[in-house]
Amino acid sequence: MDVVDLARWQFGITTVYHFVFVPLSIGLTALVAVLQTRWLRTRHPDYLRLTRLFGTLMLINFAIGVVTGIVQEFQFGMNWSDYSRFVGDVFGAPLAMEGLVAFFLESTFLGLWIFGWDRLPRGLHLATIWIVHLGTLASSWFILAANSWMQHPVGYRFNPDTGRAELTDIAAVMTNKVQLVTFPHVIAASYLTAAAFLVAVAGWLAWRRDADGRPVGEADRGMYRRAIRLGAGVALVAGLAVAVTGDLQGKVMTEVQPMKMAAAEGLYDSADSCAPFSILTLGTPDGRSEKFSVTVPCLLSYLGTGSTDGAIAGIDDLRAQYRATYGSDPGTAYYRAGDYAPTIPVTYWSFRLMIGLGMAASAGAGLVLLLTRRDRMPTSRWFGRLLVGLPLLAVAGNSFGWIFTEMGRQPWAVFGLMTVDHAVSPGVSVTEAALGLAALTLVYAVLAVIEVRLLLHTIRTGAPAYVEPPAPTLRGPQDDDVPLTFAY
Repeated sequence: MDVVDLARWQFGITTVYHFVFVPLSIGLTALVAVLQTRWLRTRHPDYLRLTRLFGTLMLINFAIGVVTGIVQEFQFGMNWSDYSRFVGDVFGAPLAMEGLVAFFLESTFLGLWIFGWDRLPRGLHLATIWIVHLGTLASSWFILAANSWMQHPVGYRFNPDTGRAELTDIAAVMTNKVQLVTFPHVIAASYLTAAAFLVAVAGWLAWRRDADGRPVGEADRGMYRRAIRLGAGVALVAGLAVAVTGDLQGKVMTEVQPMKMAAAEGLYDSADSCAPFSILTLGTPDGRSEKFSVTVPCLLSYLGTGSTDGAIAGIDDLRAQYRATYGSDPGTAYYRAGDYAPTIPVTYWSFRLMIGLGMAASAGAGLVLLLTRRDRMPTSRWFGRLLVGLPLLAVAGNSFGWIFTEMGRQPWAVFGLMTVDHAVSPGVSVTEAALGLAALTLVYAVLAVIEVRLLLHTIRTGAPAYVEPPAPTLRGPQDDDVPLTFAY
């Protein structure tokens, strides 16, 4: 492996790992806010107990997510200094906004929510967790604006004297057409993931058994059933939103990155109309020749253009077009000189796994709603496996979605402007890159163990007993020495 290979593996591992926590953080802040809102409106003890349980899980996930997220920005300077130099003037604005606005909004109001149970009026305290959720949405907007610029650069000019892209229109960057479809798609997927997590935790707690096989959660089964129904309902609606926004995203992707759509199907020859979409294809390792396939006629044309008669450009024609536009570059360990197509098997299967796993999670949520209607609660083993499996499907779907998004753009780091071999740090040796990859992978493995142990310990403990929060009081100067009370 050369430096480019190692740098790509490091960024891929840490990014996919980090994005396990991001959708959970976004979605759980919303669900905890909903649970607390229900408690404040109904004063039903179950909703406060669920708020405290899933609030604790949210905080654990939030903390690990922050730690792993910091590494992402450090990597730009570690292994991708030429990339950072090229995009720094453009990325500086959205990333600064994310840090100064969104992150401070989240951290400040999360602290008020944690310590404000007995100090803030009930309505004001509830508002803090909703503001935290708005902060996660704002953070997502700014980060996705930067990523969308990599997919479709807008609002910039290239300075040949400095060799850098310079920001000319921040509004264009923030309202990039890719951004406008990517943001709702990612947020809907986040709600789906967190809701599936809610279903899994509540389902396990409702049906867990002790060493003698007796149900432990029987007394609280009604409370956990409420959580299961809430989570399944949100997951079903979010899954439908993922499908709608994904369809819109596919059409924009075909417009601005036609090679990515062609690679998603392994379509080498252009189709003037009615391009089929293969549900399953078996072929040669490079994806060039087809041996067996199951296809849906005209579906690829519809996904890409909104019409069954729409034309879809093929890999060979696009490769020739890019060679004429950009020359014979790139040439890396992964890509021959002049080969502007991504790795076809990776894009083909990640695209289908993204869609299939997301649909499975949404369908599973619908099945849970169906089976738990009219106060019913199945006790079969397969139902328990369905509940616990939902978040695994959602998380895996998210991961394959990002793998497709980033790998489908290859060999570009910034589409049409910079290839990955020109983005890597020139002063980093193979040994240094390998040590960085090994060290970060080891640290992330340790963090994974810590995260899982903390989550499992909290889940096994279950929802805490109901304790009416102290009457909220805004203490005066005479109480300045009274310590803050940590609610969890």
